[in-house]
Amino acid sequence: MFALVESGTITRYLNGNKGITLGDTQYPRSIFNLWTEAERNAIGIYTIVYDDTNKRNTQWYTNTDQSFAFANNTVTATYGSATAKAHADTLYTAQNETDGLGTEGEVAVKGLKSNLITIIKNEAANELAKTDWYITRKSEKNTAIPSAITTHRNAVRTKQASMCTAITNASDTPALETLYTVVENEDGTFARPLGIIPTLEY
Repeated sequence: MFALVESGTITRYLNGNKGITLGDTQYPRSIFNLWTEAERNAIGIYTIVYDDTNKRNTQWYTNTDQSFAFANNTVTATYGSATAKAHADTLYTAQNETDGLGTEGEVAVKGLKSNLITIIKNEAANELAKTDWYITRKSEKNTAIPSAITTHRNAVRTKQASMCTAITNASDTPALETLYTVVENEDGTFARPLGIIPTLEY
């Protein structure tokens, strides 16, 4: 992307897919890929430099719109400070109940914790569903469930519980993000602190 700067002020944004008329001069589209930056700057066109320093992962944060500024012969697009998404549920207040919006104390908007725990529980349920037929067969035919299957199903439930506890105990949104951020272990493997629901290898 490019910006047209006139008298020190950004007046237009250009995507470089067509020519541009400046004053009495028509410039072809090729100026955006064949001209040097200095040549474009000479007629007031600058390549936008994107500064993503403040941009955060949208799973956890709401980013601001970008703002554009011209200074030191450079057009820069920057983000403001991102806002962390609510990690806890938002509850209806007494005033909400008075206004007929909901019952005080009930969940108005689910926070990250609730949504993440739901995802974990669904993942565990889907994994358990793969071996539910052993349970059905045991019930209908009294065929013994292989010990490996029982061990796996117990492991799934145990891991689900520990993951949900870790999420519940996270004090804020950055703490949640840390649980999900993949890091390198001492042995060279990569994993997230939260871990994952174990899957059965067939």
